[in-house]
Amino acid sequence: MKILVTGSTGQLGTDLVRCLGTLSLASESHEIIGATRKELDITNNEKALEYFKKHSYDAVINAAAYTNVDKCETDFDNVFLVNAIGPRNLAIASYKYGFKLIHISTDYVFDGKNPEGYYEFDQPNPINKYAITKFAGEEYVKRHCTQYFIIRTSWLYGKHGKNFVKTMLTLSESRDEIKVVNDQTGSPTFSEDLVDFISRIITTEKYGIYHFSNSGSCTWHEFAKEIFKITNKVITVHPISTEEFNAPAPRPQYSILNNYMAKLEFNHESRHWKEALEYFLIKNTN
Repeated sequence: MKILVTGSTGQLGTDLVRCLGTLSLASESHEIIGATRKELDITNNEKALEYFKKHSYDAVINAAAYTNVDKCETDFDNVFLVNAIGPRNLAIASYKYGFKLIHISTDYVFDGKNPEGYYEFDQPNPINKYAITKFAGEEYVKRHCTQYFIIRTSWLYGKHGKNFVKTMLTLSESRDEIKVVNDQTGSPTFSEDLVDFISRIITTEKYGIYHFSNSGSCTWHEFAKEIFKITNKVITVHPISTEEFNAPAPRPQYSILNNYMAKLEFNHESRHWKEALEYFLIKNTN
């Protein structure tokens, strides 16, 4: 397959370009091409259609996103362009030029009121502007093309880009105690595990919405403590409430994803978040 990755310099996009063609489950014939915004502006429908008229792909993975949740509260127009209009334009191009579209979405489309976690068929109810735009992007994809995979993921981390794990490790270099929120619960996801799942589904026609995270769940406070435990860092982690943290954008209290469709359609069981985290940290800190 010839596969284009948008947002190719971001956290997930970098891993997709670097790893997707080399995974054991991926065909050796896969050709992975990364596109920056300069090369392909997905927010401009005319330019996007012109790009795909010149370049032919079997599949496009949309990893481009505006992900600064707090900044989204005050920059809504730009956020909507990237997170909603961009996926719409890719969906229109997908329908017109016949390529599969894999769109990456988020656990934040849910309101966080269900401590049992969310299934693919549960009704989203976003509570911040970032989540509103991501849900709008999902709706546009479903409306404008038929060959789509929407993958919702959560608490993503990896070697590239900004993420919670890297932030905690950086803070531990200059502090001996930190405060971390302890009343938001979700499922951390290692980016390379998500790439592996994408490699499983991209050659199929089992279209629809999928949830993918590592199994198990924790609070941000528990996540931080596990990071320091694995890396043998002596640092005191104080639990605080969301209210005490006082972030501009509201967050869902529970955003656990149940990977129901991945198991049902692909018999795929993701490894526990602690196992994935240990693998990542040992691989990247030694």
